[in-house]
Formats: sequence, C-alpha cells, structure tokens
Amino acid sequence: MSAVVLEKAKAVRTQPGPCPEIVTQRLTLRPHRLSDASAIAETLSDFKVSRMLSRVPQPYDRQDALDWLVPQTSGILPNWQLAITTGDDVHIGVVGLELRHGRWHLGYWLNRLYWDRGYMSEAASGVLDRFFRRMPDTVVHSGAFADNLGSLNVQTKLGFRITGASDVFNRARNVMVPHIETELAPEDFRLLAPAPRHDRA
Repeated sequence: MSAVVLEKAKAVRTQPGPCPEIVTQRLTLRPHRLSDASAIAETLSDFKVSRMLSRVPQPYDRQDALDWLVPQTSGILPNWQLAITTGDDVHIGVVGLELRHGRWHLGYWLNRLYWDRGYMSEAASGVLDRFFRRMPDTVVHSGAFADNLGSLNVQTKLGFRITGASDVFNRARNVMVPHIETELAPEDFRLLAPAPRHDRA
C-alpha cells in the first residue's frame, strides 16, 4: 500500500458524520425536529435551567427555540444535537457535541422535572460512546459554572478532568460567572450506562 493511500485513510474521519439515533437502557436520543420548539421553550424559560447555561437568554420563547433549531436541523452543521426522550418521543432535554474553533465541546441540559434520576449521565455516556467509536483520537472539551455541582459531577463520572477556570458571561443571569473547564481524552472515557442497543446514523 502506498504512502498516499495510507495518508488518505488516516484523514478520512475528520467529522463524526450525521447525527445518529441512539437508544440506551432508558432513553431514546434522536435528531431534533422543528416540532420540538415548544418543549425546548418550556424548559429553557425556566430560570433554574437557563441560569446554568451561558448562551441562553431570559426571557426565552418559542421563536428563540426555532432560531436555534433551524440551523441544527438543516444538515449543514457537523454538530450532533440530540433530543433526549424517555421513549415516548417527548422532548425533555438536549445532549450535544458541537465543533467550536476546531475543538469538540460536550453540552447538555435537562428539564427540571427529570433531574436527579441519572438521565443526564446515561444520555451523555451513550453519546460519547458513539462519538468515540467514530472519532477515536478526538479529545472532547466541556465545563460547567462553578456553582453547578450536578453537572461537574456528571463530567467527573464520565472521566473528564479539570483543565482550568475562567469567568464566563451568563446571559440569563446577566453577569460574569466563575466557570470550570474540563476535557476528556478517549482513553479516559468511562461508559456509565449499558452500551446503546442500536443506533441509526
């Protein structure tokens, strides 16, 4: 095999491909649809949710959700933004991997009615498992506001390590808030839930 062919083979997987559908033990994670706008607006209009997210304004309404959904559902972005459902197709949150400035970032949020059930750990674990199978040499970045201990705990369980701290502007709170940066190397990833039963890309 020539060096050119080998180099081409190494360069093939620069992006993870289309957003898949992933089924975990309790959850179905699927690509978004425009019809998810009302459920997204309902969750993100809750200040207890939006205060932990840097880019979500308050108030937040259905048009804000549509403005976010249109590019996500267009197929032109490399990102994975999966709707979290418990199998009944009702949108209860988001777990996503977004390419920002050449680095992949994990982000997520969950409707407050579904907190403290381990859903986010299960969802993020399932998505990272699929992502690392497609992108085995890719470091994933994340983080959380310093007062968001639940989110930092999820990342610790998944194998993320703290890499730094900074102040980040929070649109919902309208102030700068201390933020912890984290990253996850593929070899440090810890699968928390049973492997997905199937996925469809």
